[in-house]
Amino acid sequence: MIDTQKYKTQLEELLAELTADLTEIGIHDPKNTENWIETTKDLGTSNADPLDVADRTEEWDERKATVAVLETRYNNITHALANIEAGTYGVCEIGGEEIETDRLDANPAARTCKAHIEEEANLPN
Repeated sequence: MIDTQKYKTQLEELLAELTADLTEIGIHDPKNTENWIETTKDLGTSNADPLDVADRTEEWDERKATVAVLETRYNNITHALANIEAGTYGVCEIGGEEIETDRLDANPAARTCKAHIEEEANLPN
């Protein structure tokens, strides 16, 4: 039997950390709660040195990539919390078997058992 309360606490803590990280570099999309939009500093391209503009553009690209990674983690955690509420937490979304405890200990937002770990990235949000 999976101790869902233990994992719920961990997931809520992870969600709070991710939300803080995401709000530093983006905003939550009001039209789609699964999306985050990266924010940028004013690029000030009107009279800026071309090298400054290039640096700021590179910074924006890095923010965009970071938001994408954090957004995926955020969505997996909210998905896991929804599964806890629905009573389906800890069940592999591909094969239907129970997810191993050591896998959940390593990643409480895991959506598959070890046998299907390679396929997890292909699951819809």
